[in-house]
Amino acid sequence: MGDSVKTVRGACPHDCPDTCAMVVTVEGGRAIKVAGAADHPTTDGFLCTKVNRYLERTYSQDRLLYPMKRVGPKGSGVFERISWEEAVETIAARFRDIAADDPQAIQPYSYGGTMGLVQGESMDRRFFHRLGASLLDRTICASAGAAGYRVTIGASIGTDPERFSESRLIIIWGSNPITSNVHLWPMILEAQRRGARVIAIDPYRSLTAEKCDEHIALLPGTDGALALAMMNVIIGEGLVDHDYVERHTIGFEQLVERVREYPPEAVAKIVGIPAETIIRLAREYATTRPAVIRLNYGMQRHAGGGMAVRTVSCLPALVGAWRDASGGILLSTSGAFGMNTAALHRPDLMPNRPRTINMSAIGDALLGYHREVRFARNGNAHPVSELLKPLDPPIRAIYVYNSNPVAVAPDSRKVVAGFNREDLFTVVHEIFQTDTADYADILLPATTQLEQLDIHRAYGHHYVMLNQPSIEPLGEAKPNSEVFRLLARAMGFTEPCFSDSDEEIARQAICSDHPHMRGIEWDDLVSRGWARLNLPERFAPFANGGFLTPSGKCEFYSESLAVQGIDPLPFFVPPFESEQSAPELARRYPLAIISPPAHSFLNTSFANLASSLKMEKEPRLDMHPHDATARAIVDGDEVSVFNDRGALTVRVRVTDKARVGVVVAPSIWWKKLTRDGRNANDVTSQALTDLGAAATFYDALVEVEKARSR
Repeated sequence: MGDSVKTVRGACPHDCPDTCAMVVTVEGGRAIKVAGAADHPTTDGFLCTKVNRYLERTYSQDRLLYPMKRVGPKGSGVFERISWEEAVETIAARFRDIAADDPQAIQPYSYGGTMGLVQGESMDRRFFHRLGASLLDRTICASAGAAGYRVTIGASIGTDPERFSESRLIIIWGSNPITSNVHLWPMILEAQRRGARVIAIDPYRSLTAEKCDEHIALLPGTDGALALAMMNVIIGEGLVDHDYVERHTIGFEQLVERVREYPPEAVAKIVGIPAETIIRLAREYATTRPAVIRLNYGMQRHAGGGMAVRTVSCLPALVGAWRDASGGILLSTSGAFGMNTAALHRPDLMPNRPRTINMSAIGDALLGYHREVRFARNGNAHPVSELLKPLDPPIRAIYVYNSNPVAVAPDSRKVVAGFNREDLFTVVHEIFQTDTADYADILLPATTQLEQLDIHRAYGHHYVMLNQPSIEPLGEAKPNSEVFRLLARAMGFTEPCFSDSDEEIARQAICSDHPHMRGIEWDDLVSRGWARLNLPERFAPFANGGFLTPSGKCEFYSESLAVQGIDPLPFFVPPFESEQSAPELARRYPLAIISPPAHSFLNTSFANLASSLKMEKEPRLDMHPHDATARAIVDGDEVSVFNDRGALTVRVRVTDKARVGVVVAPSIWWKKLTRDGRNANDVTSQALTDLGAAATFYDALVEVEKARSR
């Protein structure tokens, strides 16, 4: 290559709705610049502050470059270099030994370290399916909201983000686009410039909420109650679009009866905002056209997260907001893609249907217990309960890739105890030596996005994205796909699919008869880097009904829930831990804690880079002046945040960005980079949501004291 300069089309791999189109400039085989593609309609020539620093990530001196094996105690992070041949044979030998007894004792664990289909869910799925390993229920982020949305709307399809600029009212509900969906923000600003009102509903005055026309700071976990009270007003004051409701919904008469149980005056006490605010919000929403709601996953991280998303998702049909291309609701666009996931995953390779382990309860699972959700509305009892059963066989090996569970999984004390088991064989494939990597028996070096091929769908726009490698892998780093090819060969798997190249896998992904995939051609992706789904320019998915539910309508009444023994109508599921649902617990731990993303981190990605750490400085806790004064805490104090599950030490920032009764710990910090080796997940719970069995990260009560007094 010499000193030649070239540009390579790529795509951001990270767990963000934007899935940006990137252009990488390479000189002499080294990437020298990463930029947003100016010709991509949503990327529009710029990247977020995190991915702008992607070269720092790729060329970090802390990169893992060679396979290693543990030579120190579990968790010590002491390793010595070995060859790839030794690493692969060690893993294969242990897997063969365990599988001879029961392959379900082998557990894969992965999530959104890359959102690519090649490196995130292809050869890995094939390998573990063929092995007969336990399946993984990947619930840690979005499954509750997806489940609630699905039983109401039918699939994760919603308002086209490119139409937000035409809306007259935008409600940003449980979302902070400036931090976690930055390419939607210019469209919101354009709507605002044209006269639209922008309202944020969030317990915390985030960077986004600060720039909205109004911020409604409700109590955590009460979003569903607020939506029910809004429906009470809309129906009670005759603000319903009866024509749309009659044509395109089911269960309106039953919904009318249900929302009578949620008058604004009563709900105000639940949500912690005035009844007048609820009434005004409902009227404004019902009488403004076009009106759009941007949901995100903040509201689903509570006991009733799935039902909350279901309830809010009823609102657009009630007022006919779906009639407009710039009206409706957006949770995710992922359901619009018709990728050929069966060809990628190859579920037919499974010898039998193995058990499934919930990743949000990995602490329990590693300690020998299986956690199940039970959902039944019985009198005054909490509708969501759980059952812990012994796990048979116990997990004897875990293979971690695209995730950092020691830092990100809830109830950290149990997670660490599980990974600390001497009898647990642990493989970690990573870019850096994360908190989880410290517990590995075999540690493998992974490639970054600049070093691997991948194809991506998105959950914040409607474009298929191709990432082409721009540089050769550094050191001996290998992509996930190649490692699983090596392991399949070592295990003696002879099926032809284990020889597929990354390009062949990517081509298989787009080889689909789904109507939205028509016209998506490989050569076009190679030359341009992206292609829009086969959708109308002014995509209004449910303007004329056609919901993807069993009834073909927006389901206020869900027969599929009724069949499961779940209330078929929306209702409020309170948090597990709150003053109203757990008064005795709240007397000991009176503050609700939430841990939204720190602006410079993306989960734990980027959280070890010098530039990110410089921006975030140190772990902090935002606390309202009222709560701080009551505890004789002043700005800058070092405080202990604790409950029965654990504790962490942070620096407090006294600010009215947090509402009274709520403390906020921007996250997720690597444990090894904090002052006490702990992070916010030391106080979170493994309790699971009502629908989707997801993590309840924002459903926890704590107390806060000056660190020296504890």
